[in-house]
Amino acid sequence: MPSLDDIARFQTSLSTSDVSWLHALVTDWQIIADLSFSDLVLWVPDAESKGMWAGAQIRPTTGPTTLLEDAAGTFLPAGHTDRLDLALASGEVVDEQVEKMPDGTRVRTRTIPVKREGSTIAIISSRRSDSAPRTASELEATYLEAADELIDMIQRGEFPLEGIRSDLADSLRVGDGLIRTDGRGRVAYASPNALSAYRRLGLAGDLMGAELGEVTTGLIDRRPTDRGPLGLLRGDAGGEAEIENATGSLLLRVIPLRSGGHRNGALILLRDVTELRLRERELVSKEATIREIHHRVKNNLQTVAALLRLQGRRVELPEARAALDDAVRRVGSIALVHETLSQSFGDEVDFDDIADRLIRNVLDVSRGPDVGVVHADRVGSFGSLPGVVATPLAMVLTELIQNAVEHAYGPGGGTLTLAVNRIRDRVRLRVSDDGVGLPKDFDPADSLGLSIVTTLVEGELGGTLTFERRNSGGTTVAISLLV
Repeated sequence: MPSLDDIARFQTSLSTSDVSWLHALVTDWQIIADLSFSDLVLWVPDAESKGMWAGAQIRPTTGPTTLLEDAAGTFLPAGHTDRLDLALASGEVVDEQVEKMPDGTRVRTRTIPVKREGSTIAIISSRRSDSAPRTASELEATYLEAADELIDMIQRGEFPLEGIRSDLADSLRVGDGLIRTDGRGRVAYASPNALSAYRRLGLAGDLMGAELGEVTTGLIDRRPTDRGPLGLLRGDAGGEAEIENATGSLLLRVIPLRSGGHRNGALILLRDVTELRLRERELVSKEATIREIHHRVKNNLQTVAALLRLQGRRVELPEARAALDDAVRRVGSIALVHETLSQSFGDEVDFDDIADRLIRNVLDVSRGPDVGVVHADRVGSFGSLPGVVATPLAMVLTELIQNAVEHAYGPGGGTLTLAVNRIRDRVRLRVSDDGVGLPKDFDPADSLGLSIVTTLVEGELGGTLTFERRNSGGTTVAISLLV
């Protein structure tokens, strides 16, 4: 289905500014379709006057559609466009007519000229079902009256409203809640949903006949909003705001109505968003609490690490001191993950930063006097990982780097490489050194650190772990897991 831009560019002689005006109209015409219970089709004249092109369409959300097939992109040749031609030539609305469709249903059609700067640049065809005769409810009558006023504004070139399109145009609908005010800002009609929304703010009486700006200002205790509600709700100019008090929150959009160049009241679309805002505040509070918990856990772990270091200084046996140093490093790797989580919004962390910091920390403190300089590189990216994966994986990396520094290198040092390959939720990593390689009688169960690695990878992370001898010398530990 071609776009309005495609049709305007290749099939019409409309100017760029005319097309921009039509874009503004069709991005904000859902309210007209909803108020009139009608399907709307925008027709633009062919550049060679051979007929009319359907550039856009919209269906109502407040009633059944009569537009069973898409119209946008279709062409009506001359001779089949009498009502469209009449509206285009006269610049006047062609009143409703009842037409009988091939399937026997009856529809009411109306043809509306779209004006800009005094010239008719397009036509809107409006169609709605012609149901059995009955008395329209007050809500329906108010909707249709408001639709007529907006249609008159389109015919006079006063709609769409000038300026930036409303941010709420895609969210607020007529069915959410509608209030119609008169030229003095008094409520002429309030739909049941609109009245319920004001009840949520604490309204005790009725809205009918009340001055909406004063009522709203009293309900929100004169708290600041995007714009003062008194001025906004008078309908002098269009705009939107969110108003709230201790009991409720409402989204408002004001569309001023004009007749004969004078303000004729306004349409106010509104929605009760109290529950949504409560949930948002609960989530913010929950996230702040979780971050504070991670921060306190990190502080407690750092305290534990400090106590272990103090204890290590008092231990004379080298084996016991080494064991305490290993414990300090393991606690530190867990603390690093909690520190990162305490600074993030959510339960995921950028693990690349954690891996780089772990590599630096382990290399700084693990290299003994008989080991030369060890260079480390990371190739590839982990991306964001959940905290439940990041914590054990940080310990795994700590143990593998620590083990390589202690057992793989001599005075000449060497290079340690961490290669990562992530495809969606599958992570593969290889920790490779160019050291002395694995001994012939190698058994990971003989090392506490490698036993921890095996337990974490295969047990907690549900991954696989292999130890490989490199042909060029050295060792590679390959890990594969789902995150």
